[in-house]
Amino acid sequence: MSSVPTINAAERNRLLATYPQVFHRSFMQRWGLAVSAAVVVVYLAFCFAFFNVIPTFVNGNWDRASIYLQDWYSWRAQPRLRFQNGEVVPQWTSRGQYPQGANIPWMQPMPGGGYTVSFGGSDRLDVTPARVDIHLDGRSYPVEITSDQAVLPPGAPAAMEQDGNKVMVYFGFEGQAEIRSSQVYIQRRFLGWANFFFDTQSPFWGRSLPEVAGLTLSGERLDPNRSNASLALDNFLNNASWQHADILSKLMQTLVMAFVGTLFATLIAFPLAFVAARNITRSRPVNWGMKRVFDFLRSIDMLIWALFFTRAFGPGPIPGIAAIFFTDTGALGKVYSEALENADDKQREGVKSVGASPVIVQRYGTVPQVLPVFVSQSLYFWESNTRSATVIGAVGAGGIGLKLLESMKTNADWDKVAYMVLLILLVVFVFDNVSNALRSRLIGRKSH
Repeated sequence: MSSVPTINAAERNRLLATYPQVFHRSFMQRWGLAVSAAVVVVYLAFCFAFFNVIPTFVNGNWDRASIYLQDWYSWRAQPRLRFQNGEVVPQWTSRGQYPQGANIPWMQPMPGGGYTVSFGGSDRLDVTPARVDIHLDGRSYPVEITSDQAVLPPGAPAAMEQDGNKVMVYFGFEGQAEIRSSQVYIQRRFLGWANFFFDTQSPFWGRSLPEVAGLTLSGERLDPNRSNASLALDNFLNNASWQHADILSKLMQTLVMAFVGTLFATLIAFPLAFVAARNITRSRPVNWGMKRVFDFLRSIDMLIWALFFTRAFGPGPIPGIAAIFFTDTGALGKVYSEALENADDKQREGVKSVGASPVIVQRYGTVPQVLPVFVSQSLYFWESNTRSATVIGAVGAGGIGLKLLESMKTNADWDKVAYMVLLILLVVFVFDNVSNALRSRLIGRKSH
């Protein structure tokens, strides 16, 4: 049977005297973690109260947010069925998802006049100038149309409501209808992006993918002056609804902004870092002054620089390149100078011992040590600036950021916003992997 070992008083006093920091810990050493946790909790509670986080979430318009989210992955056909001279006349929004006179399966004319609008299954609207019959969940609800209002029938379910002089009908994801005395405004929703490949003016519109592939490979020419493949590519890029050519051009503009801005910053920060490094330039005032220049350039956010240069040069890629160049010159200069200050002096001393000039000493004694770090940092900034160029483009610096902001302002092109966001994510993913691969090769080469 084992027993717990004991120590005598003399040994105990010796241990206390030898290791006082172990047996006599300060208050913060004993309770620091608990105190820090309590401070964080109090701080978060203050932030919740100061920024009205809970009331903001409670009073948020979540229905509208849900509609915006649905618009990212679906599209809405929005005809207006107007009551004119005793007839129902359909009118369409400017996006024009259907060509003039198209046969629309979910909106068909009725034999006696008017239109039937289907919302999936048995749910539909039968629209006539005097009455709109709502068929919902297997039951029919007639809405009378008077000269000044639409009247909700008695016993209507919760999916129908009287809103002033109009009647609102909700069919879930499939859409909704707003019935007024002068018109019925339809919102019919479908999964996917309408006319993404070809607009309604294209001869390829409405054709399935196998049909389009067959026409481009072996079909008769739709345009005698060009091949079907060339025509299909032209129709895709110049799609009036989606503007693929313009979006891709703006995306390339964003990539050029990020690359050129980072390249210029690298070329300028490289020599200036040698001036800022204390172990290379021995003048303390010069070191201090150059580091303050770096601090000034990087302390002003890239977005602020973009706003400044946009005012100076007008909208376009030049303000974006200048904003990236100024910000990254300061950031890269600081990183480069710190790498130089941590370089091993033995190699420089070895080159200097053979009587080499100062420039040759730095070329062969310092640059080989820090070059992998310099290139690695520049690649990281290039990758990061690919994302940043999108943001500064939104304030007028050109690129896809400006196009993204324009689509968001319309409040009706959220599917196009989703398209551009996916393109940006794809480009960032590719550049991230390319940058990581190049940095890994540089670090690996250095380790060997």
